[in-house]
Amino acid sequence: MIKDAVKLKSATKADKDLLAKLEQEAGTQVSLCYQCGKCSAGCPASFAMDYPPREIIRLLQLDMVEEALNANSIWVCATCETCSERCPRGVDIASLMDTLRREALRQGKKGDNQVAAFNAAFLNTVKMFGRTYEAGILLQHNLATMQPFKDAGLGLPMVKRGKISILPERIKGRDQMKKIFARVQEQREEK
Repeated sequence: MIKDAVKLKSATKADKDLLAKLEQEAGTQVSLCYQCGKCSAGCPASFAMDYPPREIIRLLQLDMVEEALNANSIWVCATCETCSERCPRGVDIASLMDTLRREALRQGKKGDNQVAAFNAAFLNTVKMFGRTYEAGILLQHNLATMQPFKDAGLGLPMVKRGKISILPERIKGRDQMKKIFARVQEQREEK
């Protein structure tokens, strides 16, 4: 259950408004959850979370939005959608976790800097090349986390085995991919 260290507080109007905004953005309602635990039981990453998915939902149900935004769990979530598929009430927990990550970034709460750096590197390579570019992700991530030579010894063996390429592959229609990113940025700025 929710950690003893978290103290219940009365919800402010700002908390309720933020929760309503998050629910709308995620396309789901936390009030539908009746805490059966199927989401947490099936989550492959719950062992590494401070609050398993069920407890994140419970924090939100209790209007403890700040606690949910500060949870390491939102950064650990792999968005594999196992939780959403297992939910008997149709709560889209994976979408909610993704929405919580975006809101945390908007508020300048990075949580685990390594995960945020990986997310940024991943999206940058998709934006530039239209697909993932593993060597580029690794380089950007290591530079952002101030560990430029981390895993450097693994690169050459992986290139020799054909697991990664030194140069990125580019897809056709990269312009459309850039338009998608631009449209998402416009929508974020409108909100």
